[in-house]
Amino acid sequence: MTSAASPPRLAFRASDRPEAQEALARLSAMYESHPREDADVIVALGGDGFMLETLHETLDHPAPVFGMNRGSVGFLMNDYQEDGLIERVVNAGRAIIHPLQMDVWTEAGEHQTALAINEVSLLRQTRQSAKLRISVDDRVRLDELSCDGCMVATPAGSTAYNLSAHGPIIPLDAQVLALTPISAFRPRRWRGALLPHRARVRFDVIEGDKRPVSAVADSTEVRRARVVEVRERRDIALTMLFDAGRSFEERVLAEQFEG
Repeated sequence: MTSAASPPRLAFRASDRPEAQEALARLSAMYESHPREDADVIVALGGDGFMLETLHETLDHPAPVFGMNRGSVGFLMNDYQEDGLIERVVNAGRAIIHPLQMDVWTEAGEHQTALAINEVSLLRQTRQSAKLRISVDDRVRLDELSCDGCMVATPAGSTAYNLSAHGPIIPLDAQVLALTPISAFRPRRWRGALLPHRARVRFDVIEGDKRPVSAVADSTEVRRARVVEVRERRDIALTMLFDAGRSFEERVLAEQFEG
């Protein structure tokens, strides 16, 4: 950030949605816009998906991101308001998140890696259920899970796909990850687990030749996965900014009491 006497330099980014592009034009006329590499704060205009896209882009330029909702889902976004933007950014609270690293070895013997801010998901590719063996820190914890899929979710991602799959909502400072099945068939009553954030999770795909599985880190998909390993990258820190009184922790708490 700049000195206390100088306002933060802002860079504006917007999704392709018409309302986001309109907001981009209006805000760029009201506030000085800087190139992303020179900015102290990136203002992202769109929905939660665009916030994830913007955070991925800050991996090589660690600037905080202040999102304003101009999309369909805005759990990670602040309310859209044009006036007083500089003051909102200066007074905003910070939420630090750490991504997951996904390493995938495919049936063809290829290795690919990707980062996920929300979750790493394994998903069946055909009508047949997936069969997965799950190990945590080199110890097999589940010999065979028959399911539509399974995921490892970060606290930031716990309110996204993880919540839709009936996984737990995790406060940002809880230092745990959610291991959540997707439509588990056997064992039917297994509801997942909470893992220490330093845990290393390995999925071995069983019968992958006839039950192919895709591995997905946010928007990066690798098909016909054979082995998938997931771990937190604590050495990477991404920052989201939230309006005072509307912290990420407050949103997580409120979400748990909504009907």
